[in-house]
Amino acid sequence: MIGEEPEIKHLVIMVTTPDKEQAITIARTLVSEKLCACVNIIEPITSIYTWKGKIEQDREVLMLIKTRDALFGKLTARIKELHSYDVPEIIALPILAGNPSYLKWIDEVCGNYLID
Repeated sequence: MIGEEPEIKHLVIMVTTPDKEQAITIARTLVSEKLCACVNIIEPITSIYTWKGKIEQDREVLMLIKTRDALFGKLTARIKELHSYDVPEIIALPILAGNPSYLKWIDEVCGNYLID
């Protein structure tokens, strides 16, 4: 595998929300629409960031979303529709390796979604 680029088929996507209620709403929508297999909701987190020239500090909720790479565009669009932030954090990290049974489960759960 030295020198070879691994094929990315699965992603973990990080999204922050202002509160648990919004995270649950987004998570339930994404799972029910089969845009992802699972969402973990972690709270509270403290975020320190620059926004409009000022350093801000807020309590937020972190979502870890597991999905297929092919669904990233549709999943991102759906999150933007549901999210209250002007610029929501939507960061995808490739899953380079994982439990084969778990990755197969992601494929099975998201497998019936039509991909353009």
